[in-house]
Amino acid sequence: MSVRKPVFAGTWYPSGAGECRRMIESFLKETRFHADISAPAAGGIVPHAGWPFSGDLACNTISYLQAKTDEGQPDVVAVFGMHLPPGAQPHIMIRGSWQTPLGELEIAGDLAEKIAGQYNCKIETPDNFVPDNTIELQLPFVKYFFDNARLLPIGMPPSDTAIEIGRFAAQEAHKQGLQIKILGSTDLTHYGPSFGFTPAGTGREAFEWVKNKNDRQVIDQMLEMNPIKVVREGLSNQNACCAGAAAAAISACREIGAKKGHLVGYSSSYEKNPDSTFVGYGGVVYTA
Repeated sequence: MSVRKPVFAGTWYPSGAGECRRMIESFLKETRFHADISAPAAGGIVPHAGWPFSGDLACNTISYLQAKTDEGQPDVVAVFGMHLPPGAQPHIMIRGSWQTPLGELEIAGDLAEKIAGQYNCKIETPDNFVPDNTIELQLPFVKYFFDNARLLPIGMPPSDTAIEIGRFAAQEAHKQGLQIKILGSTDLTHYGPSFGFTPAGTGREAFEWVKNKNDRQVIDQMLEMNPIKVVREGLSNQNACCAGAAAAAISACREIGAKKGHLVGYSSSYEKNPDSTFVGYGGVVYTA
């Protein structure tokens, strides 16, 4: 089986299995991020910056998918991501596996081929792909929490197509008798001169505006499970860099019975490095 090699291991997250496990276990000891969840979790939305910045929030959000499941280990974990413009093709792998420091994740080929056959997707292979952090940074977490699951990785443009594919993926998984968990990977507002986005000036006031207004607007739509408005927010207010991935996750979670969103936490690179340029992060879990 051909294997896709990681691109960001050793820079954005650890490249060694031992260091990866130690970092994940340190994240799980944190008490900063918490949601009062009693129902099984269908999926969630996670950030994808380097682990020193947003790994703690992503890890703790994904942990709820393991802790609050009543079907045992899922057969497949779908991870939607990628930085794509509205008119881009979805990107998908349909065979092979993806290497992580904790072991390989086999692609859910039967499910991926059905999606690629239904939609006009760009097919990526282990030897020909667009390097992208949004999906890769979640994969050690997926392998840690769901060791035996297969992987469905799809790059989603911020458009109605993402919403349709999310729904179709969940429907097709059900037809194939597969238990599936869903992740949408997106960071929130990219603020500051480096991103050409400074509507609230600079300094602490800018951070408060991003946290309490701009990011809050898209988080509210995520919690309301409104994929159309999530895409609209991302395109209009630059508060979700992968709005299509988040929308696809919401659509898929709704299809498998999720009805409620829970905010696990919010953070920002500003909190660790208070600079004129910073990025917001949110973690959301969806339950019945």
